[in-house]
Amino acid sequence: MPAAVPHRSGAASPGHRPADARRPAANPWKIDLRELGRRPGALQELDRTIPAPADWRVELIGVPEGAGVDLHLRLESVMEGVLVTGELDVPVTGSCARCLEPVEDRLSLDVQELFAYEGSTTEATSEEDEVRRVEGDFLDLEPLLRDTVVLSLPLAPVCTENCAGLCVDCGQRLDDLPSDHAHEVLDQRWAALTERFATTSSPGTPGENPTPEEN
Repeated sequence: MPAAVPHRSGAASPGHRPADARRPAANPWKIDLRELGRRPGALQELDRTIPAPADWRVELIGVPEGAGVDLHLRLESVMEGVLVTGELDVPVTGSCARCLEPVEDRLSLDVQELFAYEGSTTEATSEEDEVRRVEGDFLDLEPLLRDTVVLSLPLAPVCTENCAGLCVDCGQRLDDLPSDHAHEVLDQRWAALTERFATTSSPGTPGENPTPEEN
């Protein structure tokens, strides 16, 4: 008679999924406030790096999707909600608005925002878009940090303050061209006449008397 196979407590039975597999993936921007609690004065330090979403940008410059957003924040429980202070550090890339050359920079921005508790005086006396809110036991940092970054991005970034831009005639970068770079500008009103003179003055034109040969 074959020996019975011992049952291992860690093995999953057929058709059974572990509890962790049934949970949605954790959102790194949402902070669990149960550890902080609601006692005024309670503090929680937050130091982490989170991949940036795709929409942290304006037309010419922004945070590359997936780039690390370095957070150094302090969450403080106050009477009306949770006060978030600290700073974030993030890389930005884009194109110069004058010459279209690549632009790279790094932003270090201060953060300060109150997230109001549901039912607090702050929530009750503020419009929907005037105050950020604690959602149950969680606080979502992503909208706050996105606004902080995007509102700090220049609408017309430049590679250097003195960038001369592009030549309007040939499209080349002026800073790469000699200082005397120029193009002959011909008034279009005289273009046809200039072309006619060039044609009639060229040798061998029909109707033109050839120069007699000297003996």
